[in-house]
Amino acid sequence: MACSSNNNLQDLKTGQLVSATPWRQQVALLAGVAAATVTVPVVLNLLAQAYGFAGAANLHTVTSQPLAAPQANLMAALAQGVIGGKLNWNMIEIGAAVGAGIVLLDEILRMAKLLRIPPLAVGLGIYLPMEATLPVVVGAVIGWLYNRSIRGEHAERLGVLVASGMIVGESLFGVLNAGLIVGFNKDAPLAIVGSSFPADAVGVLGFVGLIVLLYGWLKRRAQKAT
Repeated sequence: MACSSNNNLQDLKTGQLVSATPWRQQVALLAGVAAATVTVPVVLNLLAQAYGFAGAANLHTVTSQPLAAPQANLMAALAQGVIGGKLNWNMIEIGAAVGAGIVLLDEILRMAKLLRIPPLAVGLGIYLPMEATLPVVVGAVIGWLYNRSIRGEHAERLGVLVASGMIVGESLFGVLNAGLIVGFNKDAPLAIVGSSFPADAVGVLGFVGLIVLLYGWLKRRAQKAT
């Protein structure tokens, strides 16, 4: 409920910026929540059977690499601390003081028209693991370079759509792979090479090549639109 409320507030704020109608947003949110109640439990159960989640009881999982769940662990720790009366208030107070200091520093930098330090980004960087935050930073740098090299609103929208498609595609394939892992009861059901194969290096090179190909395609599309 808390997550849905927070999402609702974020959506309403975004809707105000784009002049959306609030009641239409509410209808869309209700439809999204209704769809999530049907699909999310199935997907989470599938992921729990295939991988398990870090910090949870990973029983009867096929693989030995549990998925990181930093936000879920954070909410669980807060809930258990409040209910059990064992919440570390010293750490909460330190975090609040650090947050207030970052907000103050960000405002000072804003008034001086210098580099900003967004408090939300700092907070996410503190509790999210490096494997989650590093791709975000790399993606932001790539997006910044893309917007500087291919100027125009049309090109920027194309870039956002392609990036969003890659995120959604990776997520859908992850769920599909979890289904295959559970169905075949194998750690790597799609593996066609041995463990000695440099899969990580090949994956990085393939991803860089895909970025280059997409950049060329987006550049040609943007030039045709101008």
